Amino acid sequence: MVLEENQSYPTVAGNKGAWPNLNNLINVGSLATNYYANAHNSIGNYFMLATGQLLTSDDNSTTVWVVDNIARRMLANKVSFRIYAEGIDWGYTGGNTDLYVIRHNPFAMLSDVAGDPTVAKAVLAPFGQFAVDLANNALPEFSFIVPNIDDDAHSGPLLQADGWLQNNVVNLLAKNAAFQAGGDGVLAVVFDESAIADIANGGGQVVAALWGPVVKQGYLQTSNTVYQHQSMLRTVMMLLGLPNPPAAAATAPTMAEFFVSK
Repeated sequence: MVLEENQSYPTVAGNKGAWPNLNNLINVGSLATNYYANAHNSIGNYFMLATGQLLTSDDNSTTVWVVDNIARRMLANKVSFRIYAEGIDWGYTGGNTDLYVIRHNPFAMLSDVAGDPTVAKAVLAPFGQFAVDLANNALPEFSFIVPNIDDDAHSGPLLQADGWLQNNVVNLLAKNAAFQAGGDGVLAVVFDESAIADIANGGGQVVAALWGPVVKQGYLQTSNTVYQHQSMLRTVMMLLGLPNPPAAAATAPTMAEFFVSK
């Protein structure tokens, strides 16, 4: 999963001038056309993707939360995972530094990671480790990628974010067996929230795109289902074989329509 920042649906979907590579990815994958963020500001949306709860709307918060979450479930079920973040060192659970902002890394504010230095050192990784793990065929079962604020469309040009995603994630995954015919890899590219003026369903309409061998090709959502970040959390847990999603994810609709039936 890769999180992008603060773009309304129309500034991304179909906007090939700003997002040529992402729109090409959408064309060969699937796009949720009725997907909405949960809130403004950013931080609550990131927590929703990890815990099924908004927890806070304060983007300056660095509170470590003791709540049920996907990291806890993965640790308990021995599902491997790693957070690859631009601008941090191994195990970093501190606050903002240069172009890295902690509000874009919810795992660094969950007690199951931040409260255990051994776990933090194992799962909070500098982004450069992503290419290393791929090259060594050691990618974990779940990867959460945190670009810095110049590379996630928050502060830098949209074309820069689009190119960064293509060059540093998509191109590398395309060479991996999990993302070739017969594989089971899934890439989710999700925007945390829409433009601040769009408050539909809390955080406005955003792009959520899926790609991989088990994802329908060239598929635009046909249902009328409203999806939000809790649906993405439930779907990720479903793909990982993790039961009983926490909080709002427990009753959220799954995004099964975007996957090839087996």
